[in-house]
Amino acid sequence: MATSPSPSRSRSRSLIEPDGGALVDLVVPETQRPSKMAEAEATMPKLKISKVDLEWIHVLSEGWASPLRGFMRESEYLQCLHFNFLRLSNGSIVNMSLPIVLAINDADKAAVGSSLNVALIAPRRDDGNDSIVAILRSVEIYKHNKEERIARTWGTTAPGLPYVEEVIAPAGNWLIGGDLEVLEPIRYNDGLDRYRISPSELRGEFERRKADAVFAFQLRNPVHNGHALLMNDTRKRLLEMGYQNPVLLLHPLGGFVKADDVPLDVRMEQHSKVLEDGVLDPKTTVLAIFPSPMHYAGPTEVQWHAKARINAGVNFYIVGRDPAGMSHPVEKRDLYDPDHGKKVLCMAPGLEKLNILPFKVAAYDTSINKMAYFDPSRAKDFLFISGTKMRSFAKNKENPPDGFMCPGGWEVLVKYYENLQANEAG
Repeated sequence: MATSPSPSRSRSRSLIEPDGGALVDLVVPETQRPSKMAEAEATMPKLKISKVDLEWIHVLSEGWASPLRGFMRESEYLQCLHFNFLRLSNGSIVNMSLPIVLAINDADKAAVGSSLNVALIAPRRDDGNDSIVAILRSVEIYKHNKEERIARTWGTTAPGLPYVEEVIAPAGNWLIGGDLEVLEPIRYNDGLDRYRISPSELRGEFERRKADAVFAFQLRNPVHNGHALLMNDTRKRLLEMGYQNPVLLLHPLGGFVKADDVPLDVRMEQHSKVLEDGVLDPKTTVLAIFPSPMHYAGPTEVQWHAKARINAGVNFYIVGRDPAGMSHPVEKRDLYDPDHGKKVLCMAPGLEKLNILPFKVAAYDTSINKMAYFDPSRAKDFLFISGTKMRSFAKNKENPPDGFMCPGGWEVLVKYYENLQANEAG
């Protein structure tokens, strides 16, 4: 794994190369869309996809999974599942730790029959009617061994894993792979599409800002001042290394999350307040949505999160305690060792060109009344405010300690839980 570069007075402003050498773009050019749509409507069997399937189409279409060009065929699936990487035709490898697959049932398999190409349909957001969103070419159908997939991805088959319960368990017993052609850019029309910035667009924004280093921070929770400490310290470290203009990609996850996570629209409003309040500098921060669904698969999934950011031009990735982790669904403990995520990232095959920046745990330091890095020698001075505790404060209209979160951001959360409680009572 690449380590942090040694200090230097001058740094190249060229962005890190995407995996495979070229960024994948699977959206059909506008001039070709009518003919592709007509072909799909007239000649292809139709497969209805789920909301999460559409999120994966979004991910694939914009090149987050470059060089992958569609839902995985069996050889790609097996490499991903057993090796956490894909081997390219030139012998090189790229990291790929999560299977990006499309499941179908027996009836779907029969409907496809011997057809080489299929049309994928999803409900339109405006009227709910089904429409064709993509074409899958040169398809291959193979067995979906759910137990093997679950065990190798999560390291357990314990009941209660959110992505398993809601996505994999009800899915069909077959997987269909092929080359994807997306008939138009994926839009959600939820007021947040302006934040759904593709890897190509992000690269353009980083170039416009003349960034000579790009560092990414992913989270699926509201930003508190401990997170801000990590991000601001990272920029300081990069400046000390000799970079002139490090730019932060604040990149919350925008796909499937478990039911008790704060919804995306609330998180984005809260993140915007963090920028408005000056906790993070808007001039050196790009706020955007990462469209991937969340697996909560710990060290396996965090590789995917890091790999995808390479394709957006990121060359430094912040990783802290228990990335992509969760509590064990049955036992009272963490599902994964909290330190394994950052250790795995520092030696994962295919991530050698990405610089991993591990950080210590931040907590509320009662001796100075602000968030600081935890010091074991005076552990009694630190207060750990978990996501559960934070939600409890907001639900009960209790203020957290001064210095935990910017006031504007906290007001967003309090308002959200007030509305949630009112709706539940009604």
